[in-house]
Amino acid sequence: MKKINTMAGMLLAAATAMFSASCENDNINPYDYAVNNGNANQGSTNVIKTAVAEYPVGSLVWSNDTTLRESVEIPVGTSLYIEPGVTVTCKADVQVPVEVVVLGNLYCLGTAEKPVTFTSDCKKPEAWGGIICGYNSEEVVLNHVDIAYAGATPTESSASFQNKLFKTTIDGGVPAFHFCNVNGKFVIANSFFHDNYNDQTYFTGGNGVIAGNIFADSGNAADGGEAINVKAGCKLDVANNVIYNACTNAFKLSNAGNSEVVPLTDMTVYNNTIVDCGWRRSKNKKGGSVWVEKAARPVFVNNLCYDSRFGLKQPKQDGADMEHSRLTPNYYYASTATGVEQMAKGASLGIWFDTDIKSATAGQFDPLFKLFKQNAGMDINCEVDDPDKGAPLAFDKAWNFDLQQGSPALSGGVTDFARIFPNGIPFFGMKKVNFLDSANDQNYYFSAPLPQPRFGAWL
Repeated sequence: MKKINTMAGMLLAAATAMFSASCENDNINPYDYAVNNGNANQGSTNVIKTAVAEYPVGSLVWSNDTTLRESVEIPVGTSLYIEPGVTVTCKADVQVPVEVVVLGNLYCLGTAEKPVTFTSDCKKPEAWGGIICGYNSEEVVLNHVDIAYAGATPTESSASFQNKLFKTTIDGGVPAFHFCNVNGKFVIANSFFHDNYNDQTYFTGGNGVIAGNIFADSGNAADGGEAINVKAGCKLDVANNVIYNACTNAFKLSNAGNSEVVPLTDMTVYNNTIVDCGWRRSKNKKGGSVWVEKAARPVFVNNLCYDSRFGLKQPKQDGADMEHSRLTPNYYYASTATGVEQMAKGASLGIWFDTDIKSATAGQFDPLFKLFKQNAGMDINCEVDDPDKGAPLAFDKAWNFDLQQGSPALSGGVTDFARIFPNGIPFFGMKKVNFLDSANDQNYYFSAPLPQPRFGAWL
Protein backbone atom coordinates (compact mmCIF):
# COMPACT_ATOMS: atom_id res chain seq x y z
CA MET A 1 0.00 0.00 0.00
CA LYS A 2 1.21 3.50 -0.82
CA LYS A 3 0.36 6.50 1.34
CA ILE A 4 0.48 9.61 -0.83
CA ASN A 5 1.79 12.67 0.97
CA THR A 6 0.86 16.22 0.12
CA MET A 7 4.21 17.22 -1.38
CA ALA A 8 4.15 14.18 -3.66
CA GLY A 9 0.63 15.20 -4.61
CA MET A 10 1.82 18.68 -5.64
CA LEU A 11 4.54 17.20 -7.82
CA LEU A 12 2.18 14.58 -9.22
CA ALA A 13 -0.34 17.24 -10.19
CA ALA A 14 2.26 19.45 -11.78
CA ALA A 15 3.52 16.56 -13.85
CA THR A 16 0.21 15.53 -15.32
CA ALA A 17 0.55 17.93 -18.25
CA MET A 18 4.17 16.91 -18.92
CA PHE A 19 3.78 13.42 -20.35
CA SER A 20 5.25 12.63 -23.73
CA ALA A 21 4.36 9.81 -26.13
CA SER A 22 7.08 7.69 -24.54
CA CYS A 23 4.93 7.22 -21.41
CA GLU A 24 2.32 4.51 -21.82
CA ASN A 25 -0.75 5.92 -20.11
CA ASP A 26 -2.06 2.51 -19.09
CA ASN A 27 1.17 1.54 -17.36
CA ILE A 28 2.01 4.54 -15.17
CA ASN A 29 3.21 4.10 -11.62
CA PRO A 30 1.09 6.78 -9.95
CA TYR A 31 3.60 7.27 -7.12
CA ASP A 32 6.90 7.63 -8.93
CA TYR A 33 6.11 9.56 -12.10
CA ALA A 34 5.50 12.87 -10.34
CA VAL A 35 8.88 12.84 -8.66
CA ASN A 36 10.66 11.79 -11.85
CA ASN A 37 8.95 14.23 -14.19
CA GLY A 38 7.72 17.09 -12.06
CA ASN A 39 8.48 20.80 -12.27
CA ALA A 40 6.64 22.40 -9.39
CA ASN A 41 3.41 24.14 -10.28
CA GLN A 42 4.47 25.05 -13.83
CA GLY A 43 5.68 28.48 -12.80
CA SER A 44 2.68 29.33 -10.64
CA THR A 45 2.93 29.72 -6.87
CA ASN A 46 -0.84 29.86 -6.32
CA VAL A 47 -2.36 26.98 -8.26
CA ILE A 48 -1.65 23.60 -9.80
CA LYS A 49 -2.47 23.87 -13.49
CA THR A 50 -3.29 21.12 -16.00
CA ALA A 51 -4.79 21.28 -19.47
CA VAL A 52 -8.25 21.01 -17.88
CA ALA A 53 -8.26 23.15 -14.75
CA GLU A 54 -6.39 24.96 -12.00
CA TYR A 55 -6.39 23.33 -8.57
CA PRO A 56 -5.39 24.56 -5.12
CA VAL A 57 -1.80 23.91 -4.10
CA GLY A 58 -1.52 20.74 -2.05
CA SER A 59 -4.00 18.81 -4.18
CA LEU A 60 -3.43 15.47 -5.83
CA VAL A 61 -4.46 15.47 -9.49
CA TRP A 62 -4.62 12.48 -11.81
CA SER A 63 -4.80 13.54 -15.46
CA ASN A 64 -3.64 10.36 -17.16
CA ASP A 65 -4.77 6.75 -17.23
CA THR A 66 -3.21 4.91 -14.32
CA THR A 67 -2.65 1.27 -13.40
CA LEU A 68 -2.70 0.43 -9.69
CA ARG A 69 -0.73 -2.58 -8.48
CA GLU A 70 -1.28 -1.82 -4.82
CA SER A 71 -3.75 0.18 -2.76
CA VAL A 72 -3.83 3.96 -2.63
CA GLU A 73 -4.45 5.82 0.62
CA ILE A 74 -5.45 9.49 0.41
CA PRO A 75 -4.49 11.15 3.72
CA VAL A 76 -6.81 13.15 5.94
CA GLY A 77 -6.98 16.74 4.72
CA THR A 78 -5.73 15.90 1.22
CA SER A 79 -7.92 16.07 -1.89
CA LEU A 80 -7.51 13.84 -4.95
CA TYR A 81 -9.00 15.18 -8.18
CA ILE A 82 -9.39 12.75 -11.09
CA GLU A 83 -9.88 14.53 -14.38
CA PRO A 84 -12.40 13.77 -17.16
CA GLY A 85 -11.69 10.67 -19.21
CA VAL A 86 -9.15 9.10 -16.84
CA THR A 87 -9.24 5.31 -16.48
CA VAL A 88 -7.91 3.75 -13.28
CA THR A 89 -7.13 0.06 -13.88
CA CYS A 90 -6.68 -2.15 -10.83
CA LYS A 91 -4.46 -5.19 -11.27
CA ALA A 92 -6.18 -8.41 -10.26
CA ASP A 93 -3.16 -10.72 -9.97
CA VAL A 94 -1.82 -9.30 -6.71
CA GLN A 95 -1.55 -10.77 -3.22
CA VAL A 96 -3.54 -8.00 -1.52
CA PRO A 97 -6.54 -6.70 -3.50
CA VAL A 98 -6.19 -3.12 -4.67
CA GLU A 99 -8.34 -0.59 -2.80
CA VAL A 100 -8.72 3.18 -3.00
CA VAL A 101 -8.97 4.28 0.63
CA VAL A 102 -10.10 7.88 0.97
CA LEU A 103 -9.23 9.27 4.38
CA GLY A 104 -9.36 12.76 2.88
CA ASN A 105 -11.45 13.89 -0.11
CA LEU A 106 -12.07 12.51 -3.59
CA TYR A 107 -13.44 14.34 -6.62
CA CYS A 108 -14.06 12.31 -9.78
CA LEU A 109 -14.70 14.96 -12.42
CA GLY A 110 -16.19 12.90 -15.22
CA THR A 111 -18.43 14.27 -17.94
CA ALA A 112 -21.01 12.58 -20.13
CA GLU A 113 -18.51 12.46 -23.00
CA LYS A 114 -15.49 11.64 -20.82
CA PRO A 115 -16.41 9.62 -17.73
CA VAL A 116 -13.91 8.63 -15.07
CA THR A 117 -13.52 4.83 -15.03
CA PHE A 118 -12.47 2.40 -12.29
CA THR A 119 -11.97 -1.06 -13.75
CA SER A 120 -9.74 -4.14 -13.60
CA ASP A 121 -7.34 -5.62 -16.07
CA CYS A 122 -9.20 -8.96 -16.07
CA LYS A 123 -12.71 -7.48 -16.42
CA LYS A 124 -14.17 -9.94 -13.91
CA PRO A 125 -16.10 -9.29 -10.69
CA GLU A 126 -14.13 -9.46 -7.43
CA ALA A 127 -10.92 -8.33 -9.16
CA TRP A 128 -10.25 -5.45 -6.76
CA GLY A 129 -11.70 -4.06 -3.54
CA GLY A 130 -13.48 -0.75 -3.93
CA ILE A 131 -13.48 2.91 -2.91
CA ILE A 132 -13.59 2.85 0.89
CA CYS A 133 -13.87 6.16 2.72
CA GLY A 134 -12.67 6.98 6.21
CA TYR A 135 -14.35 8.47 9.26
CA ASN A 136 -12.78 11.88 8.55
CA SER A 137 -13.50 11.91 4.83
CA GLU A 138 -15.29 15.23 4.33
CA GLU A 139 -16.30 15.27 0.66
CA VAL A 140 -16.58 12.72 -2.13
CA VAL A 141 -17.91 13.49 -5.62
CA LEU A 142 -18.57 10.66 -8.07
CA ASN A 143 -19.95 12.43 -11.14
CA HIS A 144 -20.09 10.53 -14.43
CA VAL A 145 -18.06 7.62 -13.06
CA ASP A 146 -18.00 4.00 -14.27
CA ILE A 147 -17.14 1.57 -11.43
CA ALA A 148 -16.89 -2.13 -12.23
CA TYR A 149 -15.43 -5.48 -11.09
CA ALA A 150 -14.99 -4.50 -7.42
CA GLY A 151 -15.95 -6.47 -4.31
CA ALA A 152 -12.83 -8.48 -3.46
CA THR A 153 -12.35 -9.78 0.07
CA PRO A 154 -9.70 -7.81 1.97
CA THR A 155 -6.82 -9.34 3.88
CA GLU A 156 -5.36 -8.24 7.20
CA SER A 157 -2.83 -6.29 5.12
CA SER A 158 -5.51 -4.40 3.21
CA ALA A 159 -5.63 -0.63 3.55
CA SER A 160 -9.27 -0.65 4.64
CA PHE A 161 -8.64 -3.28 7.31
CA GLN A 162 -5.53 -1.52 8.57
CA ASN A 163 -7.57 1.67 8.97
CA LYS A 164 -10.42 -0.25 10.67
CA LEU A 165 -12.88 0.68 7.92
CA PHE A 166 -15.96 -1.30 6.92
CA LYS A 167 -14.77 -4.66 8.26
CA THR A 168 -13.16 -5.56 11.58
CA THR A 169 -13.10 -9.25 10.69
CA ILE A 170 -12.31 -10.88 7.36
CA ASP A 171 -15.64 -12.45 6.41
CA GLY A 172 -16.40 -11.38 2.87
CA GLY A 173 -15.95 -8.72 0.25
CA VAL A 174 -16.20 -4.95 0.44
CA PRO A 175 -18.69 -2.78 -1.48
CA ALA A 176 -17.71 -0.90 -4.59
CA PHE A 177 -18.25 2.33 -2.63
CA HIS A 178 -18.54 2.85 1.12
CA PHE A 179 -19.04 6.11 3.05
CA CYS A 180 -19.17 6.34 6.85
CA ASN A 181 -18.61 9.91 8.11
CA VAL A 182 -21.87 11.07 9.69
CA ASN A 183 -20.78 14.68 9.18
CA GLY A 184 -19.34 14.18 5.70
CA LYS A 185 -20.89 14.76 2.27
CA PHE A 186 -20.99 12.68 -0.88
CA VAL A 187 -22.73 12.65 -4.24
CA ILE A 188 -23.14 9.82 -6.75
CA ALA A 189 -24.56 11.29 -9.93
CA ASN A 190 -24.86 10.21 -13.56
CA SER A 191 -22.73 7.14 -12.88
CA PHE A 192 -22.72 3.47 -13.87
CA PHE A 193 -22.00 0.78 -11.27
CA HIS A 194 -21.94 -2.72 -12.75
CA ASP A 195 -20.57 -6.23 -12.33
CA ASN A 196 -19.47 -5.65 -8.76
CA TYR A 197 -19.27 -8.77 -6.62
CA ASN A 198 -20.97 -7.57 -3.43
CA ASP A 199 -22.97 -4.46 -2.56
CA GLN A 200 -22.63 -1.66 -5.05
CA THR A 201 -22.89 0.98 -2.30
CA TYR A 202 -23.01 0.82 1.50
CA PHE A 203 -23.58 3.78 3.81
CA THR A 204 -23.08 3.94 7.57
CA GLY A 205 -23.23 7.72 7.80
CA GLY A 206 -23.15 10.83 5.66
CA ASN A 207 -25.17 13.47 3.86
CA GLY A 208 -25.69 12.49 0.26
CA VAL A 209 -27.41 12.78 -3.07
CA ILE A 210 -27.72 9.68 -5.26
CA ALA A 211 -29.32 10.64 -8.57
CA GLY A 212 -29.37 9.70 -12.22
CA ASN A 213 -27.35 6.50 -11.92
CA ILE A 214 -27.55 2.94 -13.23
CA PHE A 215 -26.75 0.08 -10.84
CA ALA A 216 -26.57 -3.16 -12.81
CA ASP A 217 -25.71 -6.79 -12.08
CA SER A 218 -25.09 -6.43 -8.34
CA GLY A 219 -23.73 -9.15 -6.08
CA ASN A 220 -23.34 -12.89 -6.44
CA ALA A 221 -25.44 -15.97 -5.79
CA ALA A 222 -23.36 -17.15 -2.83
CA ASP A 223 -23.07 -13.92 -0.82
CA GLY A 224 -25.80 -11.72 -2.24
CA GLY A 225 -25.56 -8.01 -2.84
CA GLU A 226 -27.62 -4.83 -2.62
CA ALA A 227 -27.47 -1.90 -4.97
CA ILE A 228 -28.05 0.71 -2.23
CA ASN A 229 -27.57 -0.41 1.36
CA VAL A 230 -28.30 2.25 3.99
CA LYS A 231 -27.69 2.05 7.74
CA ALA A 232 -27.93 4.62 10.55
CA GLY A 233 -26.43 8.10 10.46
CA CYS A 234 -27.45 9.11 6.92
CA LYS A 235 -29.44 11.92 5.34
CA LEU A 236 -30.09 11.04 1.69
CA ASP A 237 -32.01 12.10 -1.37
CA VAL A 238 -32.17 9.13 -3.77
CA ALA A 239 -33.95 9.72 -7.07
CA ASN A 240 -34.10 8.90 -10.76
CA ASN A 241 -31.91 5.79 -10.58
CA VAL A 242 -32.28 2.54 -12.50
CA ILE A 243 -31.46 -0.64 -10.54
CA TYR A 244 -31.24 -3.85 -12.57
CA ASN A 245 -30.45 -7.34 -11.31
CA ALA A 246 -29.52 -6.71 -7.70
CA CYS A 247 -29.49 -10.31 -6.63
CA THR A 248 -30.68 -9.65 -3.04
CA ASN A 249 -32.27 -6.19 -2.81
CA ALA A 250 -32.37 -3.04 -4.85
CA PHE A 251 -32.69 -1.07 -1.60
CA LYS A 252 -31.93 -2.22 1.92
CA LEU A 253 -33.04 0.57 4.24
CA SER A 254 -32.22 0.30 7.91
CA ASN A 255 -31.33 2.20 11.06
CA ALA A 256 -28.97 -0.51 12.25
CA GLY A 257 -26.15 0.79 14.37
CA ASN A 258 -28.21 3.34 16.30
CA SER A 259 -26.56 4.81 19.37
CA GLU A 260 -26.42 8.10 21.19
CA VAL A 261 -23.83 9.38 18.76
CA VAL A 262 -25.28 7.97 15.53
CA PRO A 263 -28.45 9.80 14.47
CA LEU A 264 -31.43 8.14 12.87
CA THR A 265 -31.36 8.05 9.11
CA ASP A 266 -33.69 10.29 7.11
CA MET A 267 -34.10 9.73 3.39
CA THR A 268 -36.35 10.47 0.46
CA VAL A 269 -36.33 7.71 -2.14
CA TYR A 270 -38.49 8.52 -5.15
CA ASN A 271 -38.89 8.02 -8.89
CA ASN A 272 -36.51 5.06 -9.12
CA THR A 273 -36.91 2.03 -11.42
CA ILE A 274 -36.21 -1.47 -10.04
CA VAL A 275 -36.03 -4.42 -12.45
CA ASP A 276 -35.35 -8.15 -11.95
CA CYS A 277 -34.12 -7.95 -8.36
CA GLY A 278 -34.10 -10.42 -5.47
CA TRP A 279 -33.82 -13.79 -7.20
CA ARG A 280 -31.25 -15.47 -4.94
CA ARG A 281 -32.99 -15.92 -1.57
CA SER A 282 -36.34 -17.60 -2.04
CA LYS A 283 -35.63 -20.30 0.55
CA ASN A 284 -35.24 -17.90 3.47
CA LYS A 285 -37.79 -15.40 2.12
CA LYS A 286 -35.39 -12.47 2.22
CA GLY A 287 -34.55 -10.19 -0.65
CA GLY A 288 -36.62 -8.64 -3.39
CA SER A 289 -37.10 -5.09 -4.44
CA VAL A 290 -37.01 -3.18 -1.15
CA TRP A 291 -36.28 -4.35 2.41
CA VAL A 292 -37.02 -1.94 5.29
CA GLU A 293 -35.95 -2.81 8.82
CA LYS A 294 -34.73 -1.63 12.23
CA ALA A 295 -36.80 1.53 12.60
CA ALA A 296 -36.13 2.87 9.10
CA ARG A 297 -38.47 5.76 8.36
CA PRO A 298 -38.06 6.71 4.71
CA VAL A 299 -40.20 8.62 2.31
CA PHE A 300 -40.41 5.94 -0.38
CA VAL A 301 -42.79 6.93 -3.18
CA ASN A 302 -43.18 7.03 -6.99
CA ASN A 303 -40.89 4.03 -7.44
CA LEU A 304 -41.51 1.44 -10.16
CA CYS A 305 -40.75 -2.20 -9.40
CA TYR A 306 -40.77 -4.56 -12.40
CA ASP A 307 -40.58 -8.37 -12.15
CA SER A 308 -38.75 -8.37 -8.85
CA ARG A 309 -39.41 -10.94 -6.16
CA PHE A 310 -41.87 -9.48 -3.67
CA GLY A 311 -42.48 -5.77 -3.41
CA LEU A 312 -41.90 -3.80 -0.23
CA LYS A 313 -40.95 -6.04 2.70
CA GLN A 314 -39.86 -5.95 6.31
CA PRO A 315 -38.88 -8.48 8.97
CA LYS A 316 -41.70 -9.80 11.13
CA GLN A 317 -40.11 -7.94 14.01
CA ASP A 318 -37.95 -4.83 14.13
CA GLY A 319 -39.22 -3.52 10.84
CA ALA A 320 -39.86 -0.03 9.54
CA ASP A 321 -41.07 2.84 11.69
CA MET A 322 -44.45 2.83 10.00
CA GLU A 323 -45.75 5.82 11.96
CA HIS A 324 -43.04 8.11 10.64
CA SER A 325 -42.58 6.57 7.18
CA ARG A 326 -44.31 7.30 3.91
CA LEU A 327 -44.24 4.17 1.77
CA THR A 328 -46.96 4.73 -0.83
CA PRO A 329 -47.80 5.18 -3.68
CA ASN A 330 -45.49 2.91 -5.64
CA TYR A 331 -45.96 0.81 -8.78
CA TYR A 332 -45.42 -2.97 -8.78
CA TYR A 333 -45.57 -4.96 -12.01
CA ALA A 334 -45.36 -8.74 -12.43
CA SER A 335 -45.34 -10.56 -15.75
CA THR A 336 -45.79 -13.99 -14.10
CA ALA A 337 -48.35 -15.61 -11.83
CA THR A 338 -45.61 -16.28 -9.28
CA GLY A 339 -44.75 -12.60 -9.20
CA VAL A 340 -48.38 -11.66 -8.67
CA GLU A 341 -48.71 -14.15 -5.82
CA GLN A 342 -45.59 -12.90 -4.04
CA MET A 343 -46.77 -9.28 -4.16
CA ALA A 344 -50.38 -10.04 -3.19
CA LYS A 345 -52.09 -8.75 -0.07
CA GLY A 346 -51.21 -11.01 2.83
CA ALA A 347 -47.96 -12.29 1.28
CA SER A 348 -45.41 -13.22 3.91
CA LEU A 349 -43.50 -10.20 5.27
CA GLY A 350 -45.03 -7.94 2.63
CA ILE A 351 -46.19 -4.37 3.25
CA TRP A 352 -49.51 -3.64 1.54
CA PHE A 353 -51.17 -0.34 0.67
CA ASP A 354 -54.40 0.05 -1.28
CA THR A 355 -52.93 3.23 -2.77
CA ASP A 356 -50.21 1.29 -4.61
CA ILE A 357 -50.63 0.06 -8.16
CA LYS A 358 -50.02 -3.71 -8.38
CA SER A 359 -50.57 -6.38 -10.99
CA ALA A 360 -53.52 -8.53 -9.94
CA THR A 361 -52.95 -10.83 -12.91
CA ALA A 362 -49.80 -11.64 -14.84
CA GLY A 363 -48.98 -8.84 -17.27
CA GLN A 364 -51.51 -6.35 -15.91
CA PHE A 365 -50.31 -2.73 -15.83
CA ASP A 366 -47.25 -3.27 -18.02
CA PRO A 367 -45.39 0.06 -17.69
CA LEU A 368 -44.18 -0.17 -21.30
CA PHE A 369 -40.46 0.50 -21.20
CA LYS A 370 -39.11 2.02 -24.39
CA LEU A 371 -36.55 -0.77 -24.86
CA PHE A 372 -35.98 -3.79 -22.65
CA LYS A 373 -35.53 -7.51 -23.29
CA GLN A 374 -36.71 -9.72 -20.46
CA ASN A 375 -35.29 -13.23 -20.18
CA ALA A 376 -37.95 -15.43 -21.81
CA GLY A 377 -37.32 -18.06 -19.12
CA MET A 378 -37.17 -15.59 -16.25
CA ASP A 379 -37.63 -17.16 -12.81
CA ILE A 380 -37.62 -14.64 -9.97
CA ASN A 381 -36.91 -17.45 -7.50
CA CYS A 382 -34.11 -19.10 -9.45
CA GLU A 383 -31.31 -18.70 -6.84
CA VAL A 384 -28.57 -19.28 -9.43
CA ASP A 385 -26.72 -16.75 -11.53
CA ASP A 386 -27.43 -18.47 -14.83
CA PRO A 387 -29.79 -16.98 -17.45
CA ASP A 388 -30.42 -20.47 -18.81
CA LYS A 389 -31.96 -21.31 -15.42
CA GLY A 390 -34.02 -18.14 -15.11
CA ALA A 391 -31.58 -15.50 -13.88
CA PRO A 392 -31.69 -12.04 -15.49
CA LEU A 393 -29.85 -11.42 -18.72
CA ALA A 394 -26.64 -9.42 -18.56
CA PHE A 395 -27.33 -5.69 -18.58
CA ASP A 396 -27.42 -4.06 -22.01
CA LYS A 397 -26.61 -0.34 -22.13
CA ALA A 398 -28.82 -0.03 -25.21
CA TRP A 399 -31.90 -0.66 -23.03
CA ASN A 400 -34.09 2.33 -22.25
CA PHE A 401 -36.20 2.16 -19.10
CA ASP A 402 -38.05 5.39 -19.77
CA LEU A 403 -41.77 4.97 -20.48
CA GLN A 404 -43.58 4.95 -23.79
CA GLN A 405 -46.49 7.25 -24.46
CA GLY A 406 -49.65 5.69 -23.09
CA SER A 407 -47.88 3.94 -20.22
CA PRO A 408 -50.16 3.55 -17.17
CA ALA A 409 -47.15 4.50 -15.01
CA LEU A 410 -46.99 8.03 -16.40
CA SER A 411 -49.45 9.32 -13.82
CA GLY A 412 -50.42 8.64 -10.24
CA GLY A 413 -47.24 9.76 -8.50
CA VAL A 414 -47.08 12.43 -5.80
CA THR A 415 -45.06 15.61 -5.36
CA ASP A 416 -46.27 16.81 -1.96
CA PHE A 417 -43.13 16.01 0.01
CA ALA A 418 -39.86 17.79 0.64
CA ARG A 419 -36.42 16.60 -0.34
CA ILE A 420 -33.86 16.39 2.45
CA PHE A 421 -31.63 18.86 0.59
CA PRO A 422 -34.00 21.12 -1.40
CA ASN A 423 -31.16 23.55 -2.17
CA GLY A 424 -28.62 20.85 -2.90
CA ILE A 425 -25.34 20.02 -1.16
CA PRO A 426 -22.29 22.26 -1.68
CA PHE A 427 -18.91 20.62 -2.24
CA PHE A 428 -16.35 23.28 -1.45
CA GLY A 429 -13.47 21.32 -2.91
CA MET A 430 -15.22 21.68 -6.27
CA LYS A 431 -15.62 25.42 -5.74
CA LYS A 432 -11.85 25.77 -5.50
CA VAL A 433 -11.35 24.34 -9.01
CA ASN A 434 -11.10 26.77 -11.91
CA PHE A 435 -12.04 24.85 -15.05
CA LEU A 436 -10.32 26.31 -18.09
CA ASP A 437 -13.04 25.64 -20.68
CA SER A 438 -16.82 25.47 -20.66
CA ALA A 439 -16.86 21.82 -21.81
CA ASN A 440 -15.44 20.71 -18.47
CA ASP A 441 -16.91 23.40 -16.23
CA GLN A 442 -18.80 21.88 -13.31
CA ASN A 443 -20.95 23.32 -10.56
CA TYR A 444 -20.10 22.72 -6.92
CA TYR A 445 -23.73 22.21 -5.84
CA PHE A 446 -25.43 18.85 -6.41
CA SER A 447 -29.12 18.27 -5.82
CA ALA A 448 -31.62 15.53 -6.55
CA PRO A 449 -34.22 16.40 -9.19
CA LEU A 450 -37.69 17.51 -8.24
CA PRO A 451 -40.17 14.63 -7.83
CA GLN A 452 -42.34 13.87 -10.84
CA PRO A 453 -46.04 12.82 -10.71
CA ARG A 454 -45.22 9.59 -12.48
CA PHE A 455 -43.56 6.31 -11.47
CA GLY A 456 -40.00 5.32 -12.11
CA ALA A 457 -36.92 7.07 -13.43
CA TRP A 458 -36.93 9.25 -16.50
CA LEU A 459 -34.07 9.41 -19.01
